[in-house]
Amino acid sequence: MEGFWLALFLIFVAEMGDKTQLVALTLATRFKAGVVLAGVFVATLLVHAFSVLLGDLTGKLLPPGWLELLCGLAFVAFGLWTLRGDQADEGNGRINRLKSPFLIVAVTFFLAELGDKTMLGTVTLAAQYSPVQVWLGSTLGMVISDALAIWVGLTLGRHLPEKAIKIGAAAIFFGVGIYYAGQGIALLW
Repeated sequence: MEGFWLALFLIFVAEMGDKTQLVALTLATRFKAGVVLAGVFVATLLVHAFSVLLGDLTGKLLPPGWLELLCGLAFVAFGLWTLRGDQADEGNGRINRLKSPFLIVAVTFFLAELGDKTMLGTVTLAAQYSPVQVWLGSTLGMVISDALAIWVGLTLGRHLPEKAIKIGAAAIFFGVGIYYAGQGIALLW
């Protein structure tokens, strides 16, 4: 269960202030919150299923010491990425042709999530933990984070202090990254 809880926590934190969270918030201003959450959920299940398969394969190909070191460095990079921030991409003309709100949300979110730090974080975690646990944990962490953004945006109509969220999320990534890199170095030494 360690992989589930770690994935849930880290992906939840990584999604805070992320471009895909902003996409979910934006879509919630256009469509019903339930439809947005359902689209986010389905898109996340698909993207993270691919991510854990990729991570599991990586975990089988790399020796343990190198795996921990590379995962640690990846989390440090995610921390830097979090501090730098994401920019929400402009809409895709092809998506505008879709008529179903659910499909619009699912396709938009799926495309926005490809190559995102939460996807890469899921790959990294799946290289070390049970792919099923990571898949379920990362999916739940992302959906909870996006549900929170939708709720905050719709209910309170305020923005959370983005700078504080970025610094806190980056600090968590740095801590996890340094821990895993240290474990990797110890195993290689």
